[in-house]
Amino acid sequence: MAPVLSRSLVSSASFISLSSSIRHPNNKVFNLRSVFLPQNNGLRKGFSCSGLKWKPEKRIDKISVRCEAAVAEQEAADTSGEKFEYQAEVSRLLDLIVHSLYSHKEVFLRELVSNASDALDKLRFLSVTEPSLLGDAGDLEIRIRSDLDNGTITITDTGIGMTKEELVDCLGTIAQSGTSKFLKALKENKDVGADNGLIGQFGVGFYSAFLVAEKVVVSTKSPKSDKQYVWESEAESSSYVIKEVTDPEKILRRGTEITLYLKEDDKYEFSDAVRIQGLVKNYSQFVAFPIYTWVEKSRTVEVEEEEEPKEGEEVPEGEKKKTKKTKTEKYWDWELANQTKPIWMRSAKEVEKDEYQEFYKKTFNEFLDPLAYTHFTTEGEVEFRSVLYIPGMAPLNNEEVINPKTKNIRLYVKRVFISDDFDGELARYLYISI
Repeated sequence: MAPVLSRSLVSSASFISLSSSIRHPNNKVFNLRSVFLPQNNGLRKGFSCSGLKWKPEKRIDKISVRCEAAVAEQEAADTSGEKFEYQAEVSRLLDLIVHSLYSHKEVFLRELVSNASDALDKLRFLSVTEPSLLGDAGDLEIRIRSDLDNGTITITDTGIGMTKEELVDCLGTIAQSGTSKFLKALKENKDVGADNGLIGQFGVGFYSAFLVAEKVVVSTKSPKSDKQYVWESEAESSSYVIKEVTDPEKILRRGTEITLYLKEDDKYEFSDAVRIQGLVKNYSQFVAFPIYTWVEKSRTVEVEEEEEPKEGEEVPEGEKKKTKKTKTEKYWDWELANQTKPIWMRSAKEVEKDEYQEFYKKTFNEFLDPLAYTHFTTEGEVEFRSVLYIPGMAPLNNEEVINPKTKNIRLYVKRVFISDDFDGELARYLYISI
């Protein structure tokens, strides 16, 4: 009769008993072997099989093996995280976001940086009444690091962060905006006024990440919670996973870290450090908080090199002459990408002439002062502030003078660049001079 191996997994460890021998009626002893057990006395110190730990216990005529399978499987289930379903028809809405709402893929960075700016704004506002929220987690800032080798982009802010409940509430529902809920709470509080500088009020900005990413991982730590959580989802998925972070090396002091695993078609364009810095300067140059990008730099260093002896000249090893030379070496470091402040947000009475000229040169990459400028505010059904400049020199290329597609006006909303496509908004003759 062949031995039978049975296993049952319960909340505690299970036992398996195998008869080591069977005595035949003719007093012959048959030694039994099992494919589940090692041979050559392999049971003495225990063994592992399929990732499970087995511990032998000798008895008179049996071998008892203790299995810790249930414990191992339970721990594996805990680390896999908790799965949630989106609260909206995610496939249709994400398809709308990816193919209709945004005309250019590159705007994903603008949206994510705007969300990070809002998180910093919220923390700054709440810290007025609760200074303990700031803690020792450093300055309020945004850092963007691209990795060309792995095809990833990581955006980190030291803002308010999110708890597990806020992750489910804000990222689990398409078009749910944590910023809009925050503004609503401020308006309901009669003691304080709403901060209209907050950007992301519509809730679809975060999902623009799937324009270029096949997977998005959000790691966040709120100062209101002792635990850090990770939100993870893939493009075209109807669910997401949330799990707790226990690795000490991955713990954030405060804030949110978003990692985008780029699609194959977008990997080389958007993981390039120069490209990322250019997008930050184009879309988020006037964001109120410092934005640092990880870029390659070069520097000149002085090194000593042994001078080669002349032909036929013999120089002892210890007496070789050394000369100092300079060479250029490459290195990576953080660089501030948004150094210019938006003067249109200030009153015209508070801005000096030199500030207008400096702003013009930095914003439009000009070396001459403008011929003239005007700074005004319009109020009514549509309210806006604007600064218009007349360049100090006409374009060198005649095509730019008569080209109706020339980008002469740039629209910013909440300090974030939105569009420069305004054909027909100005009279044709003004295109020549503005």
